[in-house]
Formats: sequence, C-alpha cells, structure tokens
Amino acid sequence: MPSLRHEFLAYAVPRVRRAAEIDDEPAERARIERWHASLDRSLPTRAVPGFERRWSVLTEDVGGFPCYTLTRRGTTPRRTLLYVHGGAYMAPIDPLHVRYVTRLATRLGARVVLPDYPLAPEHTWRDSYAALLGLAARVLGEPASLLAGDSAGGGYALALAQGLRDQALPQAERMLLHSPWVDLTMSAPGTAAAAVWDPWLHPGKAHAYAGWWAGTPEDLARTEVSPGLGELAGLPGADAVRHP
Repeated sequence: MPSLRHEFLAYAVPRVRRAAEIDDEPAERARIERWHASLDRSLPTRAVPGFERRWSVLTEDVGGFPCYTLTRRGTTPRRTLLYVHGGAYMAPIDPLHVRYVTRLATRLGARVVLPDYPLAPEHTWRDSYAALLGLAARVLGEPASLLAGDSAGGGYALALAQGLRDQALPQAERMLLHSPWVDLTMSAPGTAAAAVWDPWLHPGKAHAYAGWWAGTPEDLARTEVSPGLGELAGLPGADAVRHP
C-alpha cells in the first residue's frame, strides 16, 4: 500500500507543476520546443549537497549526445549502474534524478552511467536507440552491472534489455524499473478509467508525447518503443516476472 508521503506527493506535485491535459497538440509541441531551446542541458547537480567535492564526472559523446559517468571520489566502484532517466521522453535529466542516482550509487558501491539522450518532439527513438544499445553492451558487460530507469526511462531500459537479449549482447545482472512506461500505444484495458482518478495521467498529453517519440504511427507498437508488447523471457530477473 502506498505510504502517506507518496499519497501527498502524488496529489501535490502535479498541482505545483500545473500538470494538465492538453487541448491543442501543435501549441503544446511549440511550447515544448521553446522550452527546450531555453534549457541549460548541463548535468543538474544542485540537489546534491557538495556534489563537486564528493563526485567526479566524466563526460563522453555517445552517438552525438552526452553521457555522464559519476564516481564517488575516494572510492573504487564494485559495480556499474546504467540509469535511463524518465520525463515522458520530452523532459531532460532533473536535479532529483541526479540526487537519486548518487544515493543509489553510494548504497550499492557503484559508478553511475547517465546518458542524456535527445528528446521529443525534435527527436524520436531512432536518434538514440542504436547508440544507447552500444553503450549498454559496453558498460553492462562488466561484473555485477545493473540497468535501471524510471517512467519513460524505465520503458527505454526495458527496450534496451530486449535489444541486448535479441542480439546476444552482454546483459545486466539485475534490472530495476520504476513505474516504467512500457506501452506507448496506450492500449491496456482500463487506461481511460484510471485517468479519471490518477493525478498524473492525462491521456491526450500521453498520446501526443508517445506519437512524437515514436515518430510514426507504425512505430508505436515496435518493441523499441513499446517494450511491454514484446517478449519478457530471457531478461534480467525474468524468472520473477509474473505474466497474466
């Protein structure tokens, strides 16, 4: 059962951020493109006290976009965590993502690999998938590696795990997906009913963001976009997955 803190945040955060349904998709697209143009896309570390003193950051280009490797100073990481951030495929890395992954890395004795993949609507999955798959194959081939993500990033992480499996590439030892968005077709029974009471779920907005990320209606059901429609066998922790 969700905690009281979770219930409060689920109610308050969408209201503070003025989350709402859209009634004009072209206007929403233009708004997000203006927002993207104004963004400082450097790694947002302000939610981590003493970040510069406590963490080192290696930045590399991966297929035309940056990827950050965070290592706690004075430590020798025992494992690697590849984390794919969420944000409906249209929002960048948030300061709270950085706060979460540094805490997770400290508890796990891990270094964090955090790709800053290009966002919709200016980009689709095709602009980052191959590069991220290559990155995943490289870093997850190390011992005790983990693949994780939240929301859209959780869905993207699952899509990467399926791609690694299908191409017989190195796979993570463990996978952690927080509320992953795994079906961008929005075809699950009960979705419309859930939107009535769910403070985060706005179907019109979700359909718009999904369409931008897919690029074409035909790509919406591809497993690279909607991995929940694909096969789950042979993935990290697949023995614990419950199938309907």
